[in-house]
Amino acid sequence: MELFHLRYFVAVAEELNFSAAARRLHMATSPLSQRIKDLERELGHRLFERDRHRVALTPAGEALLPIARDVLEQITSIPWRLHEAAPPGRSTLFVGIPSGVHPRLRQLVDALAERVGERCELMRWPGSSRSLVTAVSEGKLALALARLPVDDTALEQLPVMSERLGAVVPADQFAGRDCVTLAELTDLCFIVAPKEGRPAYFNQLDRELFERGVRKRIELTDTDYSGIAELVSGGMAFYFSLLDPESPLHGYAMENTKVVPFTDFERHLETVLVWRRDRASGGDLDELVDAARRVFAEPLVV
Repeated sequence: MELFHLRYFVAVAEELNFSAAARRLHMATSPLSQRIKDLERELGHRLFERDRHRVALTPAGEALLPIARDVLEQITSIPWRLHEAAPPGRSTLFVGIPSGVHPRLRQLVDALAERVGERCELMRWPGSSRSLVTAVSEGKLALALARLPVDDTALEQLPVMSERLGAVVPADQFAGRDCVTLAELTDLCFIVAPKEGRPAYFNQLDRELFERGVRKRIELTDTDYSGIAELVSGGMAFYFSLLDPESPLHGYAMENTKVVPFTDFERHLETVLVWRRDRASGGDLDELVDAARRVFAEPLVV
């Protein structure tokens, strides 16, 4: 058994979808499936029940999952544990910053960097919330700002910002309006952004909209916020954005688009600061996390 067998197993167990796990691992589905079969053969247990419609863990798979996670956590903790045992002088640590993060959060990150400047250099590292959370879990990043939900139980979460969401709608169709209801959007298509760049929270919003009667969809595969704004500007679709005019997402606004609040569907995008719990409790990040708790003591609400 190789370490990569456990990584592959955990990815499939968490996604319960071989295609999604393969994308996460940056590999093709067929070799991933074969590696799982190799692992099952070596262990003498079937780990997944799978057919065309679903993938589920068997009792053996459920028993293996916490063991595999523990092994991987021990392996990925080696660099920082070694760093703790033989620390250099002034070190460089990285904090993950997702796209579209509010400028006031950036200011707090700068304040944190200044507060710990004598002990370490704190530098920013960009990425999606999901990739940043994974990097923190693997010990590659010290901290990260991330959008909820964050499901990794090895990570501690500190709420830092709550941002109210509104609807990005065609301005000409809602001229003179300063709010909308869901019922008024049923003739428009809701844009389902590409999975790779879509915050996990938006999957929940998509389900809620469908349940509330917004049934039309446009699913995109290769674009960013500018492409989404293009569709809204054309008058055929709507999307979500942050209401606060300070949000960087307003930089993607186009002619014939506007952002308005809902009167019957108030939702917020929640941002947290995450770190590995074992690195903060007497570990190498103890002082950094203590400073972060002080700097981010009061969650921002906009």
